[in-house]
Amino acid sequence: MLADGRWHFQHGPIDLLIEAQGQPEVCREAHEECWQAFQPVLATLVRELATLRLPLPTTHALPPGLRGPVAQRMVRACLPHARAGLYITPMAAVAGSVADHLIGCYRRAGIARAYINNGGDIALHLAPGERWRVGVVPRVHAPQVDADLTVEGPSPWRGVATSGWRGRSLSLGIADSVTVLAADAATADAAATVIANHVNLDHPAVLRRPAREVRDDSDLGDLPVTVAVDTLPREAVGSALAHGLACANALRAKGRIAHALLALADCWVQTAAPRRANIARARCAPVPAAIVAS
Repeated sequence: MLADGRWHFQHGPIDLLIEAQGQPEVCREAHEECWQAFQPVLATLVRELATLRLPLPTTHALPPGLRGPVAQRMVRACLPHARAGLYITPMAAVAGSVADHLIGCYRRAGIARAYINNGGDIALHLAPGERWRVGVVPRVHAPQVDADLTVEGPSPWRGVATSGWRGRSLSLGIADSVTVLAADAATADAAATVIANHVNLDHPAVLRRPAREVRDDSDLGDLPVTVAVDTLPREAVGSALAHGLACANALRAKGRIAHALLALADCWVQTAAPRRANIARARCAPVPAAIVAS
């Protein structure tokens, strides 16, 4: 337990920060149940890792042989994107799926609100009348909360995830960050990955390398991933953000996400705010509409 009352669970690459508010005894029981549920997660994922690193086909549902509940969540979150013809492996939703798997321990009477934050991919619990405010930090090299959104109890949205080339995962795009609000963390995780891949353009300021040269165990193989982005002209920033925003709007129109907030080079664009979820503030001014349209 940390000094501020949050809990830190860690096993191998899985690093969770957990907070629960409510009746102390109920919260204590939920933390213990969550700890017990956490124990087998990594070993179960490792047993199925070879399959989880393969690109999903467009022709059938769950790959045969996947039995772990986290693995099945990963596939379900990513499969709609594969069916749309995109290259995606279940690993695109691993962090959000772990958070979703464990947040169920806190959905009980006596707990007003709780979250599990798995490296920025967050599963939420909110009782009626409660809310969480979630901060967005797009620049990990100079961290500060540049924007935030508020998720309220009556809404159905219980997952927030962020992707981008600056994070701990590899990206095909150049977004500093893409933050997505969705029904659960696994869905948000997969969608953030896909949208971040679409914030993209070819430009001499963008440096890419094959994924396996950057990380030899990457599920992206020889696909070129972004390793550096130098200063881009304003028009290029607007063009890249426009591509990403078009992808985000398409996913929102299909009901797969509630909201997306995209950042690149201190410029922001976002989908229309959903009901009962509020973008509270943004330090950076959005890209002018004329630039996005170009």
